[in-house]
Amino acid sequence: MAQPGTESIWLWIGTALMALGALAFIGMGWREEDPERQAFYIVTIFIPVIAALSYFSMAMGFGLIELQVPWQEAALDIYWARYADWLFTTPLLLLDLALLAGANRNTIGTLVGLDVGMIVTGFIATIITVSQTFRIVWWGISSGFFLALLYILVSRLSAQAATQPGDVGDLFSTLRNLTILLWTAYPIVWLIGTEGLALVPLYWETAAFMVLDVSAKVGFGFLLLRSRSTLEQATVEAPEAAAPAG
Repeated sequence: MAQPGTESIWLWIGTALMALGALAFIGMGWREEDPERQAFYIVTIFIPVIAALSYFSMAMGFGLIELQVPWQEAALDIYWARYADWLFTTPLLLLDLALLAGANRNTIGTLVGLDVGMIVTGFIATIITVSQTFRIVWWGISSGFFLALLYILVSRLSAQAATQPGDVGDLFSTLRNLTILLWTAYPIVWLIGTEGLALVPLYWETAAFMVLDVSAKVGFGFLLLRSRSTLEQATVEAPEAAAPAG
């Protein structure tokens, strides 16, 4: 089992922040009795729980492997647990957005399918050892899935969110914009980091991914769950307003 280096400090910080976020979300939803609103809390709680386990495994060295690549002498450290985390947590984040927007099953299925394609092809880019060029090609394929996902997010899902009552549309727009901003940074960090062009050392790459993860998961969750009245509008008043969207 490979052992993490000095970057492990960021992994332990990520573990602690994700765990604290999960506990905070549990406290925020503890007295919620409405089944439809409970769905938001359940989905949002599982996001930092899964992320905390992923960060803990990486900090302990379990979620880390070393790959020998021909374009550098030293072995390349790959945190595979990060991709396992994203494979589960990013669809849950999209599900939160879809529930808030009152999206139909087709829209949800399309978003999740594109998201899984993005993560899987990104992981392939990470574990390829043939050449650095092949890694960049697969990164490009993963980015293509991401761009298609963004299109669905800002077109179809945003249109469905516009039919929602009260402050729901405003909250959706805030969370959508946050998601677009943070998720766009991920492929950039990958490209300049050790798994891509190696312009940034592993220490700072790990720090950048940790900040992005905490912001995209815990920050997103706080913005979503802090307003119980908005969630009430999304779950009580939404059905009639959203019905035409199918």
